[in-house]
Amino acid sequence: MINIADRIKSVEEYYFSKKLQEVRSLDSHDFPIINLGIGSPDLAPHASVIQALNDSAAQDDVHAYQSYRGTAELRKAIADYYTRYFHVELNSDREILPLVGSKEGIMHITQAFVNPGEKVLVPNPGYPTYAAVSNLAQAKIGYYDLKEENNWQIDIEAIEKMELDQVKLFWLNSPHMPTGVQYSIAVLQKLVVLAKQHEFLIVNDNPYSMILNTDYQSILSIDGASEVAIELNSLSKSHNMAGWRIGWCAGKQEFVDAILKVKSNMDSGMFKPMQLAATEALNLGNDWFESLNKIYHKRRKLAEQILLKLGCSFSNNQQGLFLWAKLPAGHTSSEELVDQLLYGYKVFLSPGFIFGTQGQGYIRISLCANENQFKTALDRLQNYQS
Repeated sequence: MINIADRIKSVEEYYFSKKLQEVRSLDSHDFPIINLGIGSPDLAPHASVIQALNDSAAQDDVHAYQSYRGTAELRKAIADYYTRYFHVELNSDREILPLVGSKEGIMHITQAFVNPGEKVLVPNPGYPTYAAVSNLAQAKIGYYDLKEENNWQIDIEAIEKMELDQVKLFWLNSPHMPTGVQYSIAVLQKLVVLAKQHEFLIVNDNPYSMILNTDYQSILSIDGASEVAIELNSLSKSHNMAGWRIGWCAGKQEFVDAILKVKSNMDSGMFKPMQLAATEALNLGNDWFESLNKIYHKRRKLAEQILLKLGCSFSNNQQGLFLWAKLPAGHTSSEELVDQLLYGYKVFLSPGFIFGTQGQGYIRISLCANENQFKTALDRLQNYQS
């Protein structure tokens, strides 16, 4: 008998990988599923980005293997992007590493910095991949709870009481998914101080900062953060390029070089025309985000109507591609409500429990559907009784 590796025995298949198969099985031409569950942008990249891809792909000299460090043009565009929006100066040759998606970067970073048995802190609720990858790396996982009564902000005092000397990696996600909260500068400053005192690495996963948000932030803008922090980012959410798998990490050369050691043994440089198109995307002006956010603002108003119809409560001050909402009184299981909506009304939302124990009692609705789909979902829910 051939046994599977011990490292995957504690890892479940990603929730959406399984659930979307079920959702598709319920779909029909006459009564299609309205999928408001996943954060996969349904809009296209800017026309100039697609044109850049087409033009460069037609050239004869772009189809070879590419540098593991990415093209100079892409790295410079990332550095300029950080200067323009985050007021962070990065050396494009030494402090930026393009990645085949930032989700893949979560694995690269964990492999580069965490030994088996070392501790990783992840948010609860939070992106499930942080814990899953930590399990694969055979790390010990600790959770720091985010609570509604604290406006989902990080409780620095609670973290200070933890055994931080055992922590190697601290996963941060600001603006945070699924709660839509952006952490205050004061909280980030205190977190940087703790990281220096206890010698752990902060990794800020930052794909949502441009969506329904005007206060753009990077952990690297905090004084002293570059000594203890790196940042992941991508074009998936901000530029409607999720399927392109284009991301990057940014930080001091020592960190970037360590991640490169892992990356160069696990994947290769991206197709050059994609990198040139990504460069075009990063060079777009702020009018791109203004036009994108006008669309998401209209959708959010409709999403709010759906949540109110369900009897849910939520904060109006959320950033990113989702709305996070508390179940109405009498409902304790987010999974039960989601299945009720899926089977009874063919409307799919995300149950909060998949993001951790602190997510039970909450649901998440995505803004990655057009206005007609939101209106159809509202029509279907007219007779819904909470």
